[in-house]
Amino acid sequence: MTNGQYQEAVDWLFVQAPNYQIDGVKAYKPGLDNITKLCNFFGNPQEKIQCIHIGGTNGKGSSSNMLASVLQEAGYKVGLYNSPHLIDFTERIKVNGKNCDKEFVFNFIQKLKTLPEDILPSFFEFTTIMAFEYFYQQGVDFAIIEVGLGGRLDSTNIITPLVSAITNVKLDHQNILGDTIEQIATEKAGIIKHGIPIVSGDENDSVKDIIRKKATHENAPFTDATTIHSDLDSDLKGNYQKKNIRVVLAMIEELKKLNIQVSDEHIEQGLLHVHQNTGFIGRWFEFSKNPLTICDTGHNQAGLEYVFSQLNTIDRRKHIILGFVNDKKIDEVMNILPENSEFYFAKPSISRGRHPEDYENLLVQAKISYKILDSVQAAYLSAKERCTTEEMIFIGGSNFVVGEFLEKNLEISE
Repeated sequence: MTNGQYQEAVDWLFVQAPNYQIDGVKAYKPGLDNITKLCNFFGNPQEKIQCIHIGGTNGKGSSSNMLASVLQEAGYKVGLYNSPHLIDFTERIKVNGKNCDKEFVFNFIQKLKTLPEDILPSFFEFTTIMAFEYFYQQGVDFAIIEVGLGGRLDSTNIITPLVSAITNVKLDHQNILGDTIEQIATEKAGIIKHGIPIVSGDENDSVKDIIRKKATHENAPFTDATTIHSDLDSDLKGNYQKKNIRVVLAMIEELKKLNIQVSDEHIEQGLLHVHQNTGFIGRWFEFSKNPLTICDTGHNQAGLEYVFSQLNTIDRRKHIILGFVNDKKIDEVMNILPENSEFYFAKPSISRGRHPEDYENLLVQAKISYKILDSVQAAYLSAKERCTTEEMIFIGGSNFVVGEFLEKNLEISE
């Protein structure tokens, strides 16, 4: 198999299977019927591995990578399934920080062509069964599975995990999950299973109550991670990571009850070496020191509030590059933009990307200093040209903006 053949296969998969990241809600296939048929077709590999399930609006990726890093420090072989990818498809499926083998991906995609006609998987359903099969073939000790969207009807919900977690619940994907925090919390609480411990990381009492009540109904041990006090630090530097650390610590306590050996030293070192152990980037990621350039994939209002709040604590003039997808409520973003900043807006280069000219009236109303550029890279080069050594650059607003930026520039910086 050549790199060209691999890329052709992945490109074919993107075209063949409806993909929420690219196509939006029309690609979303709720329910477990399809994934159940897929898993049956491939011999139910998800039943042959020990899984850990992590859902929530924000923090799923950070929490799952932190937990993977800790378990790796403890000597375990750890599979990690995250989405979306930033640069290459194989980032979605990792074992001990190493991306999924491209030859495996190529060969597995060929099997899509042999599926019975009554199985028409979405892109996410197919990548989910791909992850299960890869982790089984690799003989992982644990597979950490991140929920794709919601929980109750998400294809990852076919697993029976050792422990589950819901990091938090915020308004996001309202067109699918519901218009209120309570409706969304109910959907996310759908990952709670009979007798399986559940960790809740949300500080909102109404969210806690929904998760706790579902846990009681399922006779599932409930842990409120917000009651945990810890001074432990991580190399993931966003201020919001303190909340994710508490969720991870609570999950580790539940794993210890299952006689899974993890020491305090493993926890401390795992949290401090997430980048090194898992290759995780994109969350408050320091791309360069001169000029100081930070990327963060926070993209819903709650995520952007955390990120912009931290930017406001940095006493530098900022050059902020942002781009959004079509379903983003941009008027809400305009209300929380950082102070003391120049803004650069660009359309992410995917079909769901929204061109800044579509919302320029909101930029005018916000009375900010801004430029509209043809691409994320053009916005970065413009910001870099104008940024002095005492100032900084931030890139965000969407996974696709950060991914596009890193794909163009990461190799150059290395």
